[in-house]
Amino acid sequence: MLTALVLLPVVAAIVVMLVPGGRREVHLPLGIALSIFPLALAGYLFWVFEPAAGFQYVDRVTWYEPWGIDWHLGVDGISLPMVVLTTLLVPIALAASTSIDRRIKEFVVYTLFLEAGLIGAFLSLDLFLFFVFFEAMLIPMYFIIGIWGSERRIYAAMKFLIYTAFGSALMLAAIIGLALTHVDQTGSASFALSDLAALDLSVGAERLFFAAFAIAFAIKVPLFPFHTWLPDAHVEAPTAGSVLLAAVLLKLGTYGLLRFNMALFPEASVDAIPIMAILAVIGIIYGAVVAIVQPDLKKLVAYSSVSHLGFIVLGTFALTSGGLQGAVIQNVNHGLTTGALFLLVGMIYDRRHTKKIADFGGLQKTVPLLAGFFLFMTFASIGLPGLNGFIGEFLVLMGSFPALPSLTVIAALGVVLAAIYLLWAYERVFTGVPDKDENKALSDLSAREIALLAPLAALIVVIGIYPGLLLDKITPSTEAVIDHVVEQTDFVVPEPGRIADVHVAGDEG
Repeated sequence: MLTALVLLPVVAAIVVMLVPGGRREVHLPLGIALSIFPLALAGYLFWVFEPAAGFQYVDRVTWYEPWGIDWHLGVDGISLPMVVLTTLLVPIALAASTSIDRRIKEFVVYTLFLEAGLIGAFLSLDLFLFFVFFEAMLIPMYFIIGIWGSERRIYAAMKFLIYTAFGSALMLAAIIGLALTHVDQTGSASFALSDLAALDLSVGAERLFFAAFAIAFAIKVPLFPFHTWLPDAHVEAPTAGSVLLAAVLLKLGTYGLLRFNMALFPEASVDAIPIMAILAVIGIIYGAVVAIVQPDLKKLVAYSSVSHLGFIVLGTFALTSGGLQGAVIQNVNHGLTTGALFLLVGMIYDRRHTKKIADFGGLQKTVPLLAGFFLFMTFASIGLPGLNGFIGEFLVLMGSFPALPSLTVIAALGVVLAAIYLLWAYERVFTGVPDKDENKALSDLSAREIALLAPLAALIVVIGIYPGLLLDKITPSTEAVIDHVVEQTDFVVPEPGRIADVHVAGDEG
Protein backbone atom coordinates (compact mmCIF):
# COMPACT_ATOMS: atom_id res chain seq x y z
CA MET A 1 0.00 0.00 0.00
CA LEU A 2 2.76 2.47 0.90
CA THR A 3 4.69 1.78 -2.27
CA ALA A 4 1.51 2.45 -4.23
CA LEU A 5 1.12 5.77 -2.41
CA VAL A 6 4.57 6.84 -3.57
CA LEU A 7 4.20 5.56 -7.12
CA LEU A 8 0.68 6.79 -7.88
CA PRO A 9 1.77 10.43 -8.33
CA VAL A 10 4.69 9.26 -10.48
CA VAL A 11 2.35 7.26 -12.71
CA ALA A 12 0.01 10.26 -12.87
CA ALA A 13 2.88 12.51 -13.93
CA ILE A 14 3.88 10.05 -16.67
CA VAL A 15 0.30 9.90 -17.93
CA VAL A 16 0.15 13.71 -18.15
CA MET A 17 3.53 13.73 -19.93
CA LEU A 18 2.13 11.41 -22.60
CA VAL A 19 -0.69 13.83 -23.45
CA PRO A 20 0.28 15.87 -26.55
CA GLY A 21 1.50 19.37 -25.77
CA GLY A 22 -1.17 20.88 -27.99
CA ARG A 23 -3.97 19.58 -25.74
CA ARG A 24 -3.55 22.40 -23.22
CA GLU A 25 -7.14 22.12 -22.07
CA VAL A 26 -6.55 18.53 -20.90
CA HIS A 27 -3.37 18.80 -18.82
CA LEU A 28 -4.67 20.53 -15.68
CA PRO A 29 -8.03 18.70 -15.38
CA LEU A 30 -6.29 15.38 -15.97
CA GLY A 31 -3.67 16.15 -13.32
CA ILE A 32 -6.38 17.09 -10.82
CA ALA A 33 -8.36 13.93 -11.56
CA LEU A 34 -5.32 11.65 -11.24
CA SER A 35 -4.24 13.33 -7.98
CA ILE A 36 -7.48 12.13 -6.38
CA PHE A 37 -6.22 8.53 -6.40
CA PRO A 38 -3.39 9.11 -3.88
CA LEU A 39 -5.85 11.07 -1.73
CA ALA A 40 -8.33 8.19 -1.76
CA LEU A 41 -5.61 5.68 -0.84
CA ALA A 42 -4.28 7.93 1.94
CA GLY A 43 -7.81 8.36 3.28
CA TYR A 44 -8.24 4.59 3.35
CA LEU A 45 -4.88 4.25 5.12
CA PHE A 46 -6.01 6.75 7.75
CA TRP A 47 -9.22 4.80 8.23
CA VAL A 48 -7.59 1.38 8.70
CA PHE A 49 -4.57 2.61 10.68
CA GLU A 50 -4.58 1.19 14.21
CA PRO A 51 -3.46 3.54 17.01
CA ALA A 52 -0.36 1.79 18.27
CA ALA A 53 3.35 2.39 18.67
CA GLY A 54 5.59 1.18 15.89
CA PHE A 55 5.35 1.23 12.12
CA GLN A 56 2.52 -0.37 10.18
CA TYR A 57 2.05 -1.55 6.58
CA VAL A 58 5.81 -1.86 6.23
CA ASP A 59 7.21 -2.45 2.73
CA ARG A 60 10.83 -3.62 2.69
CA VAL A 61 12.69 -4.89 -0.34
CA THR A 62 16.45 -5.07 -0.83
CA TRP A 63 17.50 -2.33 -3.23
CA TYR A 64 21.31 -2.63 -3.30
CA GLU A 65 22.55 -5.36 -0.98
CA PRO A 66 26.33 -4.58 -1.01
CA TRP A 67 25.61 -1.18 0.53
CA GLY A 68 22.71 -2.32 2.70
CA ILE A 69 20.21 -0.03 0.96
CA ASP A 70 16.56 -1.09 1.10
CA TRP A 71 13.31 0.18 -0.30
CA HIS A 72 11.96 0.47 3.23
CA LEU A 73 8.69 2.28 3.92
CA GLY A 74 6.52 2.40 7.01
CA VAL A 75 3.89 4.63 8.57
CA ASP A 76 3.13 5.54 12.17
CA GLY A 77 1.09 8.17 13.97
CA ILE A 78 3.71 10.85 13.30
CA SER A 79 3.99 10.37 9.53
CA LEU A 80 0.38 9.39 8.79
CA PRO A 81 -1.16 12.88 9.23
CA MET A 82 1.48 14.42 6.98
CA VAL A 83 0.88 11.90 4.21
CA VAL A 84 -2.87 12.58 4.30
CA LEU A 85 -2.27 16.35 4.36
CA THR A 86 0.04 16.11 1.33
CA THR A 87 -2.42 14.12 -0.75
CA LEU A 88 -5.24 16.50 0.22
CA LEU A 89 -3.43 19.70 -0.72
CA VAL A 90 -1.99 18.62 -4.07
CA PRO A 91 -5.35 18.40 -5.92
CA ILE A 92 -6.45 21.63 -4.21
CA ALA A 93 -3.23 23.38 -5.26
CA LEU A 94 -3.62 22.16 -8.83
CA ALA A 95 -7.27 23.23 -8.96
CA ALA A 96 -6.22 26.68 -7.71
CA SER A 97 -3.80 27.07 -10.63
CA THR A 98 -6.21 27.95 -13.43
CA SER A 99 -4.35 31.27 -13.83
CA ILE A 100 -1.26 29.38 -15.05
CA ASP A 101 -1.30 30.11 -18.80
CA ARG A 102 2.01 28.76 -20.06
CA ARG A 103 3.73 25.40 -19.93
CA ILE A 104 0.74 23.97 -18.11
CA LYS A 105 1.76 20.39 -18.80
CA GLU A 106 5.18 20.85 -17.18
CA PHE A 107 3.60 22.59 -14.19
CA VAL A 108 1.27 19.66 -13.53
CA VAL A 109 4.09 17.14 -13.98
CA TYR A 110 6.42 18.97 -11.58
CA THR A 111 3.65 19.23 -8.97
CA LEU A 112 2.92 15.49 -9.15
CA PHE A 113 6.61 14.59 -8.88
CA LEU A 114 6.82 16.93 -5.88
CA GLU A 115 3.95 15.02 -4.30
CA ALA A 116 5.74 11.70 -4.82
CA GLY A 117 8.91 13.08 -3.21
CA LEU A 118 7.04 14.41 -0.21
CA ILE A 119 5.13 11.19 0.42
CA GLY A 120 8.30 9.14 -0.01
CA ALA A 121 10.21 11.28 2.48
CA PHE A 122 7.48 10.98 5.11
CA LEU A 123 7.35 7.19 4.73
CA SER A 124 11.06 6.33 4.37
CA LEU A 125 12.66 4.17 7.06
CA ASP A 126 15.95 3.83 5.20
CA LEU A 127 18.16 6.91 5.50
CA PHE A 128 19.58 6.60 1.99
CA LEU A 129 16.07 6.35 0.59
CA PHE A 130 14.98 9.30 2.72
CA PHE A 131 17.84 11.39 1.38
CA VAL A 132 16.90 10.51 -2.20
CA PHE A 133 13.33 11.72 -1.65
CA PHE A 134 14.52 14.70 0.41
CA GLU A 135 16.67 15.84 -2.50
CA ALA A 136 14.30 14.81 -5.29
CA MET A 137 11.58 17.22 -4.16
CA LEU A 138 13.96 20.18 -4.42
CA ILE A 139 14.05 19.96 -8.21
CA PRO A 140 10.33 20.31 -8.94
CA MET A 141 9.93 23.08 -6.34
CA TYR A 142 12.93 24.90 -7.85
CA PHE A 143 11.29 24.84 -11.27
CA ILE A 144 7.83 25.71 -9.92
CA ILE A 145 9.27 28.88 -8.36
CA GLY A 146 11.74 29.64 -11.14
CA ILE A 147 9.37 29.20 -14.12
CA TRP A 148 5.95 30.24 -12.83
CA GLY A 149 6.93 32.69 -10.11
CA SER A 150 6.89 36.49 -10.06
CA GLU A 151 9.48 39.01 -11.20
CA ARG A 152 12.33 37.93 -8.90
CA ARG A 153 11.58 34.23 -9.33
CA ILE A 154 15.08 33.20 -10.47
CA TYR A 155 16.70 34.83 -7.46
CA ALA A 156 14.18 33.24 -5.08
CA ALA A 157 14.53 29.81 -6.69
CA MET A 158 18.32 29.88 -6.54
CA LYS A 159 18.29 31.06 -2.93
CA PHE A 160 15.89 28.25 -2.02
CA LEU A 161 18.07 25.68 -3.78
CA ILE A 162 21.39 26.88 -2.35
CA TYR A 163 20.16 27.02 1.24
CA THR A 164 18.51 23.61 1.17
CA ALA A 165 21.33 21.98 -0.82
CA PHE A 166 23.84 23.17 1.79
CA GLY A 167 21.81 21.54 4.55
CA SER A 168 21.39 18.41 2.48
CA ALA A 169 25.15 18.12 1.99
CA LEU A 170 25.70 18.17 5.75
CA MET A 171 23.03 15.54 6.27
CA LEU A 172 24.45 13.30 3.53
CA ALA A 173 27.88 13.43 5.16
CA ALA A 174 26.30 12.43 8.48
CA ILE A 175 24.32 9.59 6.88
CA ILE A 176 27.47 8.21 5.27
CA GLY A 177 29.29 8.55 8.60
CA LEU A 178 26.56 6.59 10.37
CA ALA A 179 26.62 3.87 7.70
CA LEU A 180 30.41 3.52 7.97
CA THR A 181 30.12 3.36 11.75
CA HIS A 182 27.58 0.56 11.36
CA VAL A 183 30.07 -1.35 9.19
CA ASP A 184 32.80 -0.87 11.80
CA GLN A 185 30.61 -2.06 14.67
CA THR A 186 28.70 -4.90 13.02
CA GLY A 187 30.66 -5.85 9.92
CA SER A 188 27.64 -5.28 7.67
CA ALA A 189 26.31 -2.30 5.77
CA SER A 190 22.91 -0.80 6.55
CA PHE A 191 21.06 2.49 6.17
CA ALA A 192 17.97 1.30 8.07
CA LEU A 193 16.77 3.75 10.71
CA SER A 194 16.33 0.98 13.28
CA ASP A 195 19.87 -0.34 12.72
CA LEU A 196 21.54 3.06 12.86
CA ALA A 197 19.55 4.02 15.96
CA ALA A 198 21.14 1.05 17.76
CA LEU A 199 24.73 2.22 17.15
CA ASP A 200 27.02 2.89 20.08
CA LEU A 201 28.26 6.42 19.35
CA SER A 202 30.73 8.44 21.35
CA VAL A 203 29.48 11.70 22.84
CA GLY A 204 31.47 13.75 20.35
CA ALA A 205 30.37 11.75 17.32
CA GLU A 206 26.71 11.84 18.36
CA ARG A 207 26.78 15.60 18.82
CA LEU A 208 28.50 16.10 15.47
CA PHE A 209 25.98 13.91 13.65
CA PHE A 210 23.11 15.59 15.49
CA ALA A 211 24.34 19.02 14.42
CA ALA A 212 24.54 17.99 10.76
CA PHE A 213 20.97 16.63 10.75
CA ALA A 214 19.66 19.52 12.87
CA ILE A 215 21.09 22.20 10.55
CA ALA A 216 19.61 20.47 7.49
CA PHE A 217 16.18 20.29 9.11
CA ALA A 218 16.44 23.77 10.68
CA ILE A 219 16.99 25.23 7.19
CA LYS A 220 13.95 23.37 5.94
CA VAL A 221 11.67 24.49 8.83
CA PRO A 222 13.08 27.24 8.59
CA LEU A 223 14.27 27.90 12.13
CA PHE A 224 15.84 31.23 13.06
CA PRO A 225 18.48 32.22 11.87
CA PHE A 226 18.18 29.96 8.79
CA HIS A 227 14.88 31.51 7.68
CA THR A 228 15.97 34.19 5.21
CA TRP A 229 15.26 32.13 2.09
CA LEU A 230 11.59 31.60 2.99
CA PRO A 231 9.98 35.05 2.46
CA ASP A 232 11.55 35.39 -1.00
CA ALA A 233 10.46 31.90 -2.02
CA HIS A 234 6.90 32.48 -0.83
CA VAL A 235 6.49 35.92 -2.36
CA GLU A 236 7.82 34.88 -5.75
CA ALA A 237 6.23 31.41 -5.95
CA PRO A 238 2.90 30.88 -7.71
CA THR A 239 -0.08 30.16 -5.47
CA ALA A 240 0.25 26.37 -5.72
CA GLY A 241 3.95 26.60 -4.90
CA SER A 242 3.32 28.74 -1.83
CA VAL A 243 0.57 26.41 -0.60
CA LEU A 244 2.67 23.25 -0.90
CA LEU A 245 5.81 24.96 0.37
CA ALA A 246 4.17 26.30 3.54
CA ALA A 247 1.72 23.49 4.22
CA VAL A 248 3.88 20.44 3.54
CA LEU A 249 7.47 20.97 2.42
CA LEU A 250 8.46 23.01 5.47
CA LYS A 251 7.09 20.25 7.68
CA LEU A 252 9.87 17.96 6.53
CA GLY A 253 12.10 20.01 8.82
CA THR A 254 9.92 19.63 11.92
CA TYR A 255 9.17 16.02 11.01
CA GLY A 256 12.88 15.25 10.52
CA LEU A 257 13.85 16.67 13.91
CA LEU A 258 11.31 14.40 15.59
CA ARG A 259 11.73 11.31 13.44
CA PHE A 260 15.51 11.20 12.94
CA ASN A 261 17.26 13.41 15.48
CA MET A 262 15.32 11.99 18.42
CA ALA A 263 15.68 8.39 17.22
CA LEU A 264 19.31 8.46 16.16
CA PHE A 265 20.81 10.88 18.69
CA PRO A 266 18.76 10.85 21.91
CA GLU A 267 21.60 11.98 24.16
CA ALA A 268 22.56 14.86 21.89
CA SER A 269 18.88 15.77 21.53
CA VAL A 270 18.56 16.12 25.30
CA ASP A 271 21.75 18.18 25.44
CA ALA A 272 20.47 20.43 22.67
CA ILE A 273 17.12 21.20 24.34
CA PRO A 274 18.16 24.68 25.60
CA ILE A 275 19.66 25.71 22.25
CA MET A 276 16.79 24.46 20.11
CA ALA A 277 14.16 25.87 22.47
CA ILE A 278 15.81 29.31 22.54
CA LEU A 279 16.05 29.39 18.73
CA ALA A 280 12.40 28.32 18.51
CA VAL A 281 11.25 31.12 20.82
CA ILE A 282 13.37 33.69 19.00
CA GLY A 283 11.73 32.55 15.77
CA ILE A 284 8.26 32.83 17.31
CA ILE A 285 8.76 36.43 18.43
CA TYR A 286 10.94 37.55 15.52
CA GLY A 287 8.62 36.13 12.87
CA ALA A 288 5.60 37.76 14.50
CA VAL A 289 7.23 41.18 14.93
CA VAL A 290 8.50 41.24 11.35
CA ALA A 291 5.07 40.14 10.09
CA ILE A 292 3.48 43.14 11.79
CA VAL A 293 5.49 45.63 9.71
CA GLN A 294 5.16 43.91 6.34
CA PRO A 295 3.57 46.01 3.57
CA ASP A 296 3.12 42.90 1.38
CA LEU A 297 0.22 40.62 2.32
CA LYS A 298 1.89 37.46 1.01
CA LYS A 299 5.14 38.23 2.81
CA LEU A 300 3.15 38.81 6.00
CA VAL A 301 1.70 35.31 5.76
CA ALA A 302 5.20 33.97 4.98
CA TYR A 303 6.68 35.46 8.15
CA SER A 304 3.73 34.10 10.11
CA SER A 305 5.02 30.65 9.16
CA VAL A 306 8.39 31.42 10.73
CA SER A 307 6.55 32.27 13.94
CA HIS A 308 4.08 29.38 13.94
CA LEU A 309 6.68 26.75 13.11
CA GLY A 310 8.69 27.92 16.09
CA PHE A 311 5.87 26.59 18.30
CA ILE A 312 6.27 23.16 16.69
CA VAL A 313 10.02 23.07 17.38
CA LEU A 314 9.44 24.26 20.96
CA GLY A 315 6.90 21.50 21.58
CA THR A 316 9.22 18.91 20.07
CA PHE A 317 12.18 19.76 22.28
CA ALA A 318 10.07 20.09 25.40
CA LEU A 319 10.03 16.28 25.21
CA THR A 320 6.75 15.94 27.06
CA SER A 321 3.59 14.15 26.02
CA GLY A 322 1.66 17.36 25.47
CA GLY A 323 4.55 19.06 23.71
CA LEU A 324 5.08 16.26 21.19
CA GLN A 325 1.38 15.78 20.57
CA GLY A 326 0.97 19.50 20.08
CA ALA A 327 3.92 19.60 17.70
CA VAL A 328 2.55 16.80 15.50
CA ILE A 329 -1.02 18.08 15.39
CA GLN A 330 0.21 21.64 14.83
CA ASN A 331 2.07 20.40 11.75
CA VAL A 332 -1.34 19.54 10.34
CA ASN A 333 -3.07 22.63 11.68
CA HIS A 334 -0.51 25.01 10.21
CA GLY A 335 -0.74 23.20 6.89
CA LEU A 336 -4.50 23.70 6.75
CA THR A 337 -4.68 27.31 7.92
CA THR A 338 -1.60 28.74 6.23
CA GLY A 339 -2.28 26.76 3.07
CA ALA A 340 -5.76 28.31 3.02
CA LEU A 341 -4.38 31.80 3.65
CA PHE A 342 -2.00 31.47 0.72
CA LEU A 343 -4.91 30.28 -1.43
CA LEU A 344 -6.88 33.37 -0.43
CA VAL A 345 -3.95 35.71 -1.07
CA GLY A 346 -3.61 34.11 -4.50
CA MET A 347 -7.31 34.65 -5.18
CA ILE A 348 -6.95 38.32 -4.23
CA TYR A 349 -3.89 38.66 -6.47
CA ASP A 350 -5.72 37.10 -9.42
CA ARG A 351 -8.32 39.86 -9.08
CA ARG A 352 -6.10 42.87 -8.35
CA HIS A 353 -2.62 41.81 -9.52
CA THR A 354 -1.05 43.31 -6.44
CA LYS A 355 -0.14 42.05 -2.99
CA LYS A 356 0.51 45.44 -1.40
CA ILE A 357 -1.75 45.97 1.62
CA ALA A 358 -1.94 49.71 0.88
CA ASP A 359 -3.60 48.96 -2.47
CA PHE A 360 -6.64 47.44 -0.80
CA GLY A 361 -9.33 48.56 1.65
CA GLY A 362 -13.02 47.90 2.02
CA LEU A 363 -12.97 44.59 0.18
CA GLN A 364 -15.54 43.02 2.47
CA LYS A 365 -18.18 45.21 0.81
CA THR A 366 -17.33 43.97 -2.70
CA VAL A 367 -16.18 40.40 -1.98
CA PRO A 368 -17.96 39.39 1.26
CA LEU A 369 -17.47 35.64 0.78
CA LEU A 370 -13.73 36.05 0.26
CA ALA A 371 -13.56 38.34 3.28
CA GLY A 372 -15.50 35.84 5.37
CA PHE A 373 -13.18 32.96 4.50
CA PHE A 374 -10.13 35.13 5.17
CA LEU A 375 -11.45 36.13 8.59
CA PHE A 376 -12.29 32.51 9.40
CA MET A 377 -8.76 31.38 8.50
CA THR A 378 -7.36 34.29 10.51
CA PHE A 379 -9.28 33.13 13.58
CA ALA A 380 -8.02 29.57 13.05
CA SER A 381 -4.43 30.76 12.68
CA ILE A 382 -4.49 32.85 15.86
CA GLY A 383 -5.93 29.96 17.86
CA LEU A 384 -9.59 30.83 18.43
CA PRO A 385 -11.12 28.14 20.70
CA GLY A 386 -13.22 25.71 18.71
CA LEU A 387 -10.87 25.85 15.72
CA ASN A 388 -7.83 23.70 15.05
CA GLY A 389 -5.13 26.23 15.87
CA PHE A 390 -6.26 26.47 19.48
CA ILE A 391 -5.76 22.82 20.34
CA GLY A 392 -2.30 22.72 18.76
CA GLU A 393 -0.96 25.85 20.47
CA PHE A 394 -2.65 24.89 23.75
CA LEU A 395 -0.96 21.48 23.79
CA VAL A 396 2.42 22.95 22.87
CA LEU A 397 2.28 25.61 25.57
CA MET A 398 0.87 23.28 28.23
CA GLY A 399 3.37 20.58 27.32
CA SER A 400 6.33 22.96 27.21
CA PHE A 401 5.69 24.84 30.45
CA PRO A 402 6.75 22.03 32.85
CA ALA A 403 10.04 21.62 31.00
CA LEU A 404 10.76 25.18 29.85
CA PRO A 405 8.63 27.58 31.92
CA SER A 406 10.42 30.86 31.18
CA LEU A 407 10.70 30.24 27.44
CA THR A 408 7.09 29.09 27.26
CA VAL A 409 5.89 32.34 28.83
CA ILE A 410 7.84 34.30 26.23
CA ALA A 411 6.54 32.05 23.45
CA ALA A 412 2.96 32.72 24.58
CA LEU A 413 3.48 36.33 23.50
CA GLY A 414 3.59 34.99 19.96
CA VAL A 415 -0.11 34.15 20.24
CA VAL A 416 -0.88 37.77 21.09
CA LEU A 417 1.36 39.08 18.30
CA ALA A 418 -0.31 36.74 15.81
CA ALA A 419 -3.65 38.28 16.63
CA ILE A 420 -2.15 41.73 16.09
CA TYR A 421 -0.58 41.17 12.67
CA LEU A 422 -3.39 39.06 11.21
CA LEU A 423 -6.33 41.11 12.50
CA TRP A 424 -4.60 44.36 11.58
CA ALA A 425 -3.98 43.01 8.10
CA TYR A 426 -7.65 42.07 7.83
CA GLU A 427 -8.68 45.55 8.94
CA ARG A 428 -6.51 47.27 6.34
CA VAL A 429 -7.45 44.96 3.48
CA PHE A 430 -11.13 44.29 4.06
CA THR A 431 -12.77 46.86 6.36
CA GLY A 432 -13.86 50.39 5.61
CA VAL A 433 -15.20 51.83 2.37
CA PRO A 434 -13.48 50.99 -0.95
CA ASP A 435 -11.63 54.17 -1.94
CA LYS A 436 -10.02 52.84 -5.12
CA ASP A 437 -11.94 52.18 -8.30
CA GLU A 438 -10.11 48.89 -8.83
CA ASN A 439 -11.50 47.57 -5.53
CA LYS A 440 -15.09 48.48 -6.29
CA ALA A 441 -15.62 46.12 -9.21
CA LEU A 442 -14.06 42.90 -7.93
CA SER A 443 -15.90 39.62 -8.32
CA ASP A 444 -16.55 37.48 -5.27
CA LEU A 445 -15.53 33.84 -4.88
CA SER A 446 -16.65 31.50 -7.63
CA ALA A 447 -18.14 28.07 -6.99
CA ARG A 448 -14.76 26.52 -7.87
CA GLU A 449 -12.93 28.68 -5.32
CA ILE A 450 -15.49 27.94 -2.60
CA ALA A 451 -15.08 24.23 -3.35
CA LEU A 452 -11.31 24.58 -2.79
CA LEU A 453 -11.66 26.35 0.55
CA ALA A 454 -14.64 24.43 1.96
CA PRO A 455 -12.85 21.14 2.76
CA LEU A 456 -10.04 23.02 4.53
CA ALA A 457 -12.57 25.01 6.56
CA ALA A 458 -14.47 21.84 7.43
CA LEU A 459 -11.32 20.08 8.66
CA ILE A 460 -10.37 23.13 10.71
CA VAL A 461 -13.71 22.92 12.52
CA VAL A 462 -13.64 19.13 12.90
CA ILE A 463 -10.13 19.11 14.41
CA GLY A 464 -10.98 22.08 16.62
CA ILE A 465 -14.07 20.38 18.03
CA TYR A 466 -12.85 16.77 18.01
CA PRO A 467 -9.01 16.71 18.14
CA GLY A 468 -9.18 13.07 19.23
CA LEU A 469 -9.62 12.22 15.56
CA LEU A 470 -5.89 12.88 15.18
CA LEU A 471 -4.63 12.59 18.76
CA ASP A 472 -5.84 9.01 19.12
CA LYS A 473 -3.57 7.99 16.25
CA ILE A 474 -0.70 10.32 17.17
CA THR A 475 -0.33 9.60 20.89
CA PRO A 476 1.15 6.05 20.85
CA SER A 477 3.89 7.13 18.45
CA THR A 478 4.82 10.26 20.40
CA GLU A 479 4.86 8.26 23.63
CA ALA A 480 7.25 5.81 21.94
CA VAL A 481 9.61 8.70 21.13
CA ILE A 482 9.68 9.75 24.78
CA ASP A 483 10.18 6.15 25.91
CA HIS A 484 13.14 5.80 23.52
CA VAL A 485 14.81 8.96 24.81
CA VAL A 486 14.23 7.98 28.45
CA GLU A 487 15.64 4.49 27.87
CA GLN A 488 18.77 5.75 26.11
CA THR A 489 19.56 8.74 28.35
CA ASP A 490 19.23 10.06 31.89
CA PHE A 491 16.40 12.35 30.80
CA VAL A 492 13.53 12.59 33.26
CA VAL A 493 10.17 13.66 31.86
CA PRO A 494 8.98 16.74 33.80
CA GLU A 495 5.88 16.44 35.98
CA PRO A 496 3.18 15.33 35.50
CA GLY A 497 5.19 12.88 33.38
CA ARG A 498 4.04 10.80 30.44
CA ILE A 499 0.34 10.46 29.77
CA ALA A 500 0.57 6.70 30.32
CA ASP A 501 2.15 7.25 33.75
CA VAL A 502 -0.55 9.76 34.71
CA HIS A 503 -3.29 7.29 33.77
CA VAL A 504 -1.67 4.50 35.77
CA ALA A 505 -1.27 6.73 38.82
CA GLY A 506 -4.88 7.82 38.52
CA ASP A 507 -6.11 4.24 38.28
CA GLU A 508 -4.12 3.21 41.34
CA GLY A 509 -5.48 6.16 43.30
